[in-house]
Amino acid sequence: MRSSLIRLMSVVLLLFPAIAPAQAPVSYEGKTVLVTGSTDGLGRELAREFAAEGAHVIVHGRNAERGQALVDEINASGKGSARFIAADFASIQEVRDFAATVARDTPKLDLLMNNAGVAFRDGQRRTSRDGHELQFAINYLAGWILVHELRPALKAGAPSRIINVSSGSSAPIDFDDVMLEQPGAAGRGYGQSKQAQATMTKALAPSFLADGITMISLHPATMMDTTMVIGMGLEPRSKIADGVAHVMGLARAPTLEPGAFYLEKGEPRDTMDPQGQDPEAQAKLLALSAELTGVPAK
Repeated sequence: MRSSLIRLMSVVLLLFPAIAPAQAPVSYEGKTVLVTGSTDGLGRELAREFAAEGAHVIVHGRNAERGQALVDEINASGKGSARFIAADFASIQEVRDFAATVARDTPKLDLLMNNAGVAFRDGQRRTSRDGHELQFAINYLAGWILVHELRPALKAGAPSRIINVSSGSSAPIDFDDVMLEQPGAAGRGYGQSKQAQATMTKALAPSFLADGITMISLHPATMMDTTMVIGMGLEPRSKIADGVAHVMGLARAPTLEPGAFYLEKGEPRDTMDPQGQDPEAQAKLLALSAELTGVPAK
């Protein structure tokens, strides 16, 4: 009888293999989250979402009045908490000082959301305080500094995550003219900076994963109704709420593919442009980033 029962159970398991229980989504209750560029647009709504889940949110921006208003709103809500730290990411020194403040006061960080960004479509070249092309400086170099300077805090919070808010509007990096000094080059600045984010993510993800840090990049939503998009005179094609839903879905996902670029429907890709998968291009970008910021890859 016993042997017959064992054989029957074996047949059942063969025909109906055990199904692993669904993994629970990641919760940010009681965790610490840094969202850059969170005094307006997508970043502000993400800060509200994380706080509503019970997280302590580090709010970043240039405008102290807007930043403090968001912090006061979150702290008065009775759910989660927040702190504002001002920094102008057009200055490498201010980014480094910002990172030092976060690292000093936050020894354990659970999520870094590199969301701060700017975009221009008037064909005019702009530079940062350090003389770097402005979109490359704010959209990319600031994130490069933060992922490295805050790596110890993220390692202490492992398993932790870095989410780089990139864009589907990427363009190959011209390593002979990264700073867009050639005539007519300014128009590719935004796409180049976003490609740099995705390329950095692909290149650094394996090393960070060894410390328990999962790094991804993503396209939040197409031309959301943000101040930036409207300010450029463009017709929005999606809502900020669409971007929030996509980003939060990935932030809460039980598992993510390290180094991947996630589109709106959630499917991971290597990068938007094949250049990001090229080891030679990755090595060039990493070397250039260390040179421009004084922050080497760790």
